Amino acid sequence: MEKIIEESKQGESLVLDLKAGNTKKLFIESYGCAMNFSDSEIVASILSDNGYNTTQILEEADLVLVNTCSIRDKAEQTVRKRLEKYNAVKRVNPKMKVGVLGCMAERLKSQFLEEEKIVDLVVGPDAYKDLPNLLAEVEEGRDAINVILSKDETYGDISPVRLMSNGITALVSITRGCDNMCTFCVVPFTRGRERSREPQSIIAEIQNLWDKGFKEITLLGQNVDSYLWYGGGLKKDFVNATEMQKATAVGFEQLLETVAVTFPKMRVRFSTSNPQDMHEEVLHVIARHPNICKHIHLPVQSGSNRILKEMNRLHTREEYMTLIDKIRTIIPNCSISQDMIAGFPTESEEDHQDTLSLMDYVKYNFGYMYSYSERPGTLAGRKMEDDVADETKARRLQEIVDLQQKYAWLRSEEFVGQIVEVLVEKISKKSKEEFSGRNSQSITVVFPKEDYKIGDFVNVIIESCTSGTLKGKAVGLSEMN
Repeated sequence: MEKIIEESKQGESLVLDLKAGNTKKLFIESYGCAMNFSDSEIVASILSDNGYNTTQILEEADLVLVNTCSIRDKAEQTVRKRLEKYNAVKRVNPKMKVGVLGCMAERLKSQFLEEEKIVDLVVGPDAYKDLPNLLAEVEEGRDAINVILSKDETYGDISPVRLMSNGITALVSITRGCDNMCTFCVVPFTRGRERSREPQSIIAEIQNLWDKGFKEITLLGQNVDSYLWYGGGLKKDFVNATEMQKATAVGFEQLLETVAVTFPKMRVRFSTSNPQDMHEEVLHVIARHPNICKHIHLPVQSGSNRILKEMNRLHTREEYMTLIDKIRTIIPNCSISQDMIAGFPTESEEDHQDTLSLMDYVKYNFGYMYSYSERPGTLAGRKMEDDVADETKARRLQEIVDLQQKYAWLRSEEFVGQIVEVLVEKISKKSKEEFSGRNSQSITVVFPKEDYKIGDFVNVIIESCTSGTLKGKAVGLSEMN
């Protein structure tokens, strides 16, 4: 999976309404991608039913949990610094228990518990329902660990609490795990094999959100395009399904259409897509329904066929470009964003130029760009020498970032003079007199508040822009209200 890591959200602590009768206090922080933040909502829901209310005061917590990410070395180092802080507090408050959740938990279980002795419990992404049992073990003075990866756990029966305090947008998990063994990625090892969630439980969760006044949901998975429900089980075992199971199976295009039709006034987004698994029918579904946002995050990682093969990306540069052409034809107003890695092992200057030329071809609206960092446990970490010099990685990354900035400006300028529909999400950071929200293409739009309110769908005429923000004036409510 290609993980979108929103830097502004890193280390965000979760706060819930107090539940009467709960006496223990939970402090939970999240790092990494949207899936981690979604998982924290599940954990908080489970613990709320087991006597815990949340707190933002670390020092008063009975239980401190950090939901972790292993996708980049920087994320791991940040979490380690937080664990040092937790343990400093724990020396003053020895009753406090510290636990690690998520991807680092699975990868570094023995180091955390046995060698470094810096945590009391370690819980992998598929074991959150076991938290009450694990906490009982800790209370009795034993370390507790469960990092077993499940073949069927999707948390479809858990009603997550919601991180988004504005009550406007929410994440809805539809798949877990990943079968794409990209050589740079730890996800298949930390989150297990791919399985999909039962469609009716997804619809029920969205219905609950709609009833509570939410206006936009993001269907979330390691790889949403390969969503496949045939009665339960791993996607790789679908070949052994019965004829009836195969005939009644639900793919992503069907799920997406069902959501759009069932909730015509709810905005629908999805993330993340994989080029090799995106079917043309999904594009037609997006084009048919005005409430499905016209934005596709389509990670490519490199523009070089040789490097794509080294990464075990199961698509070529040419196949990716053909898919881009289909998107442009079927959904002309669709924005496209990317993930890109600079300096993958053996990357030559020619390979790097192939990446730049691919960016010239696509002209992405925005992107997430990183220099390669070796992740222990991945095939690249085990088999490939990290042989591109740091200064070369830095220079290539900067050239990618600079080119992306150029095209971000170009794409933003295309909106000037247009009327776009904006879901008002919050007050603008720069001015209390302006609202901020996103248009269908996932571009941030700011405009004067006037008499509108958070949660409104507002038509805004765009008057100016920066590379990442559109600025305009409201011209009325849209038909989505």
